[in-house]
Amino acid sequence: MVGSQADAGQASQAAPVDDSALGVAADRVSRSTLRPAIAELQKEQKERAAALKDPRTAARQLLAERGWAGEFSCLDALWSGESGWDPRATNQSSGAYGIPQSLPATKMATAGKDWRTNPITQIRWGLGYIEASYGSPCAAQAFKQGHGWY
Repeated sequence: MVGSQADAGQASQAAPVDDSALGVAADRVSRSTLRPAIAELQKEQKERAAALKDPRTAARQLLAERGWAGEFSCLDALWSGESGWDPRATNQSSGAYGIPQSLPATKMATAGKDWRTNPITQIRWGLGYIEASYGSPCAAQAFKQGHGWY
């Protein structure tokens, strides 16, 4: 006990720490850490605003990211026929939903919790589905022309 009291007494006599430098350093680290996250959030907000106005614009960008820039006309024909590019389009008989007409609609939840309303989320999911099932938008469009569905 005596030893711990002595240790406590020595600790209280230690020189005070100037933490203003620590605060400045921590603030710099926080800002440098947050800056990329804030930039990404701002980018996503701009993309979503543009996609709400014209989902085709977002699709062109997402196609280019996948190396499919030359396949937009196929995707446009496919999804114009499916949903008219309406993120809230619902097939009354089957329940297929959204721009890519996901069936069941809840499959798109794997792409994001905003799948019901966000065209970008729907387009990302739809492009993933097309790639996994057909290989490319033009292959999906060709399949649809031959079968009446994709």
